[in-house]
Amino acid sequence: MYLNEAQKRAAAHGEGPCLVLAGPGSGKTLTIVNRVKYLIEERRVRPEEILVITFTKYAAQEMRLRLKALMEGRRLSVTMGTFHGIYYGILKWAYRLGPENILSEEEKYRMLRQIVSRQETEIFDEEEFLQGIATEIGVLKNRRQDPGEFQPGQCTAETFCSIYREYESMRKEAKKIDFDDMLVLCYDLFKRRPDLLKRWQEKFRYILVDEFQDINLVQYDVIRMLAAPEHNLFAVGDDDQSIYGFRGADVKLMFRFLKDYPEAKRMLLDVNYRSAANIVRHALQVIGHNEVRFEKKIRTQKPAGTPLHIQETLDSEDEAAYVVSEIQKRLEEGVPGEQIAVLFRVHTDARALAGQLVKQKIPFFMRDSMPDLYQHFIAKDIRAYLRLAGGGRDRADFLQVMNRPVRYLSRESLPEGRTVAFEDLRKFYCDKEWMQDRIDQFEWDLKMLEKMAPYAAVQYLRKKMGYEDYLRGYAESKAVQPSEYLDVLGELEESARPFASREQWIDHMQEYTQALKEQKQKIQEQKTGVRLLTMHASKGLEFDTVLIIQANEGRIPYKRALKEQGAEEEERRLFYVAMTRAKEVLRITYVTVKNGRDASPSRFVEELLPEKGGRPAG
Repeated sequence: MYLNEAQKRAAAHGEGPCLVLAGPGSGKTLTIVNRVKYLIEERRVRPEEILVITFTKYAAQEMRLRLKALMEGRRLSVTMGTFHGIYYGILKWAYRLGPENILSEEEKYRMLRQIVSRQETEIFDEEEFLQGIATEIGVLKNRRQDPGEFQPGQCTAETFCSIYREYESMRKEAKKIDFDDMLVLCYDLFKRRPDLLKRWQEKFRYILVDEFQDINLVQYDVIRMLAAPEHNLFAVGDDDQSIYGFRGADVKLMFRFLKDYPEAKRMLLDVNYRSAANIVRHALQVIGHNEVRFEKKIRTQKPAGTPLHIQETLDSEDEAAYVVSEIQKRLEEGVPGEQIAVLFRVHTDARALAGQLVKQKIPFFMRDSMPDLYQHFIAKDIRAYLRLAGGGRDRADFLQVMNRPVRYLSRESLPEGRTVAFEDLRKFYCDKEWMQDRIDQFEWDLKMLEKMAPYAAVQYLRKKMGYEDYLRGYAESKAVQPSEYLDVLGELEESARPFASREQWIDHMQEYTQALKEQKQKIQEQKTGVRLLTMHASKGLEFDTVLIIQANEGRIPYKRALKEQGAEEEERRLFYVAMTRAKEVLRITYVTVKNGRDASPSRFVEELLPEKGGRPAG
């Protein structure tokens, strides 16, 4: 198979460390498998002495198939696997571990759910909280950080430490290790047992690491131990595509590699075979604003192609209509749905588009299920208020909202049974005049809501009843930006605008939720149609046509992510990854109104405009 000059030089690297910078579509997998071939055929290295590490099982499987094809079907005993798979194999050999010692994700969440239920922290969306805590425990372990020094984003440092210590206690009592422990325990094993380390060093004399930009500290430290003393470490990656900082990946480790190995060769795969020249030029124009990066001159084999188009739209519905019309054009031009991708920063950005695709009967597939806006706790609160305003007196609805905002109503004040009357509350607090006033106000607010259309009702709830202030206080208690909840509230307010009655809006919510469930079932069975993906999920993929939506300030870069040091540069890398998924056509859209407020284009979109030093986007 043909290799260009840069690929040939990298594949034929001799002894010692080497860092290969491989941009999007530059043929890194081809280079890695050709290096394995070179080592075996030209350097006479025994296949069993070669270790190739990837970040996913899928990538490892693809690498095996590519190598087998390159070696004309010969089966070779080259070890290929993920970091977790390789390190687990070492622990299994050292400690005689078996599947029964591995903590499954289901068991992990069961433990965390038990622990969290004993905390005094108020939690509205338990699944989101648990996922956040699980991720942060992983980051803590991968950084080999002391829990007391860790700054969590899900709760206070004190609460996080309490959850972490109880989780570790339960895990050890069950004699289980989680996936992050595999890395940490391997590091500890090699530190304590240099004799065992020596055996593995002698086994794996040549180590190749794919997607090196995604490495975290503990992975880096263990791989350096394994590579000693010969240091035949061949690291392939692209600092411009490092987008997993929230999982503990650290792009600075690529720069540290050259400090730790001053003798290392550095090479660049400088030809992009994937994208049209216009796409490559504009993507480099954006990523060039990052300061922490290796300077690269990337060429492309393709002609200029279709000019990049940036489309301003009014709001999410207008944007969705534009994107659907563009998708329909490409489908009519013969582009398969599977070769068209719509990319966005967070799942909720695709709500309006998913609704339009369902309406237009255009098949689409989402690898991850889209969170249903109407299943958010804020939507559940609003529905409960509307049902109570309509005369409903269900005890569950009272429990849902009686202290949102805080009214100091006790659960004990609600009689057992399905229905509740305000007189029951008044009797319970008969000796507290100040509580009588609160109950009267609660009932009066429901009477006011009863007369209102849904849009006005949400406005009354958020401003007059103090629900927005309540959400701000809740956000502060969780140490998150209030906008995380206010954006959801704003989106629900916009959703309510077209409906004349609360019954119509509630019916719409139920229909949308049902349609989403049916669509999810359908697409899981067929897996055909237009791809709807988060920017993170698009990494490693390529499509004829890519449409990036909601390219607005606060969305990309994502304001919640900007709290972390170096976050703006990672968000820019994420935008770069999204742009470079496109082979032929790239469209970027943004809105001017978001949740009833003015919105501005992303700073990354601004960097594509002529006054920012770029050329006009068509």
